Amino acid sequence: MAGRLARLGLRRDVDFVLHLPLRYEDETRITVVSDALPGVAAQFEVVVVSCDIVFRPRRQLVVRARDDSGMLTLRFLNFYPSQQKALQPGARLRVFGELRDSFPGGEIIHPRFHVVANSDADSAALPTSLTPVYPTTAGLGQATLRRLIDRALARGDLTDTLPADALAKLGLPAFSDAVRLLHAPPPACVLEQLESRHHPAWRRVQFDELLAQQLSLRRAYTARRARGAPQLVANGTLTQQLLAALPFRLTGAQQRAWHEIACDLAQPHPMQRLLQGDVGSGKTIVAALAMLHAVEAGYQAALMAPTEILAEQHYRKLSVWLAPLGIEVAWLTGSLKRRDKAVVLEKVGAGDTVLMIGTHALIEEGVMFHRLGLAIVDEQHRFGVRQRLALKEKGRFAHQLTMSATPIPRTLAMSYYADLDVSVLDELPPGRTPVSTRLVSVTRRDEIIARVRDACRAGGQAYWVCPLITDSETLQLQTAEDTFAQLLADLPDLRIGLVHGRLKGEEKAAVMAAFAANQIHVLVATTVIEVGVDVPNASLMIIEHAERFGLSQLHQLRGRVGRGAAQSVCILLYAQPLGQTARARLKVIFQSTDGFEIAREDLRLRGPGEFIGARQSGLPLLRYADLEDAALVEQARQLADTLLTDAPAIAQAHLDRWLGGREEFLKA
Repeated sequence: MAGRLARLGLRRDVDFVLHLPLRYEDETRITVVSDALPGVAAQFEVVVVSCDIVFRPRRQLVVRARDDSGMLTLRFLNFYPSQQKALQPGARLRVFGELRDSFPGGEIIHPRFHVVANSDADSAALPTSLTPVYPTTAGLGQATLRRLIDRALARGDLTDTLPADALAKLGLPAFSDAVRLLHAPPPACVLEQLESRHHPAWRRVQFDELLAQQLSLRRAYTARRARGAPQLVANGTLTQQLLAALPFRLTGAQQRAWHEIACDLAQPHPMQRLLQGDVGSGKTIVAALAMLHAVEAGYQAALMAPTEILAEQHYRKLSVWLAPLGIEVAWLTGSLKRRDKAVVLEKVGAGDTVLMIGTHALIEEGVMFHRLGLAIVDEQHRFGVRQRLALKEKGRFAHQLTMSATPIPRTLAMSYYADLDVSVLDELPPGRTPVSTRLVSVTRRDEIIARVRDACRAGGQAYWVCPLITDSETLQLQTAEDTFAQLLADLPDLRIGLVHGRLKGEEKAAVMAAFAANQIHVLVATTVIEVGVDVPNASLMIIEHAERFGLSQLHQLRGRVGRGAAQSVCILLYAQPLGQTARARLKVIFQSTDGFEIAREDLRLRGPGEFIGARQSGLPLLRYADLEDAALVEQARQLADTLLTDAPAIAQAHLDRWLGGREEFLKA
């Protein structure tokens, strides 16, 4: 039993108190059979007329029962001898279930029932509150959970952790009143208000959960600022040389973000800043300026990217920018030959190389930095928590900059990223052409192939993105290898390339280099090209089975085109029939090119766990609070700051109740 309860996170009395119902059943009233509505769960009191085992179409127990208004059929497809014995003619039953009108008089499949003895007043009495239905796990029944939760409510500490003046100001009920009502609502409660979680009692629980999250993250933020870190004071010589050599000027947003980062790096506590911006907003140059700042201050800097293609893109771009300044950039990935890797590690360990770009290889055990002052993690949500922390720990007191091309909605930034400082690149560099998006059925593939031929003959290049590499038995999708073979046959006068995650690093690099040099007309690829690929001449993107991709992924892929002067088009090929969620995703991506608006919709459609990569990180999701409720998030944030300053004991009591030792998950 303890093991089953632990799977639900139920160990302390307060864990049971905070294990709140998914929904409710109304067993406080009896419905007569003639008034029952099909599809609506109700409770009936009936007397058994007959009880028979039938064998067609399969073995089952069929019970006929009635009240004064009509007949009801109860059907049990799986049953025990004890149930058959209890359901003998003449037995008076209290039955709960959803009526189906497929049988004369209506029937209920597998109803919940108990025998009511006329002489037993307790068994005949109706409950005085709605019956809660809790989240559970295999081997743990509702009756057991209800009993354990009732026991916890009776003996648990339900003392309020919010000051009375805060409760009054926020208009929230007392904690004890809220949880008691949610576990046992009186029949007068509006069921829709309870189940949609808009009842004031739910509001209190949602606020408390958000407050615990804010307290934990703000406390982590304060604790980090109390730790020492090297002050990276720079004279600006290298950064000014780079800015003077660039063929473009920084946008206002880039200048603002760079100023915020430079100020952080000069502080005596570790920077923990998130640089977020839409596809193509120019995060790489801001990262390059931050790395140069560290070098000017006498420290090393490292940038870690989730894929070899993205890491190599950063390496090539930074090398072009920094080589004229006399700065060597090291390159480290898992595919590097052992001898080459040893040379790189020796130079970085001795401090001879000051900048390092790479993949997860940067956090391997043998990688030692001489004096790491700045750690940058690109596409941070694609790394697990331990991976993100491991790079930072290579330099014990290093400053950390994380970057994301997936814009983060304001409520998410206020909640999950409350321990970070955030810089936003909210304008695109001049010269970026808007990308036109088209939705096209897969039945018109021949027209699309003709369009690709015309675009490439006119001097352009195209991407063709597929969701799988080879055939899958479970998903009959157009695969990258199939598409590659088909395009070779249909476009014999064009050069076609293929790149996917299973290719060796040098093979991938060779194909990408050929595409960048316009030696390949059409690049067939999986989502390895989602981020970091920059080929200005490519102005056409076809995404196969677009209905299978997430919104942010579609937006990232679309961002691979529109990087030059030519009008760019992204064609989303979809297969019918489209599900409701897929239809909603494609509608959003068709109607909007604003990454922040798309991110808001993505959050709404997918939920915060998928959106920020929490599934792979161990981050506990909010169970009850709604991140779209920006006002409640803001109120929790304000009270958290007040409590941490003026009432740290109350803040600790609140954290103990809600997190109970699991606070480390949030800090990561």
